Amino acid sequence: MNKKISMVLVGIVGAIMAIAVADMPDFGDPESPASSHVSPTYILEAYDVAGVHNMVTAVLVYWRAYDTFGEITVIFAAGIAIMALLGWD
Repeated sequence: MNKKISMVLVGIVGAIMAIAVADMPDFGDPESPASSHVSPTYILEAYDVAGVHNMVTAVLVYWRAYDTFGEITVIFAAGIAIMALLGWD
């Protein structure tokens, strides 16, 4: 595929992502769904559900394990895409 076409596609995907981010709630908004529903669940049930004293460990390993693995996969895929776009071997 031509590099110009690749860059146009990257620009289109970037524009779609920018539009999606614009629809997100403001950072630190106490009325956002994450603050009003999800956070209290993590805080109140971290030890009872996961059985660990460290709340961060409970959230990352018990509730967000698939999400954490997905983030690692996305970072790997982004690195491969950058290498493909720039023509690195």
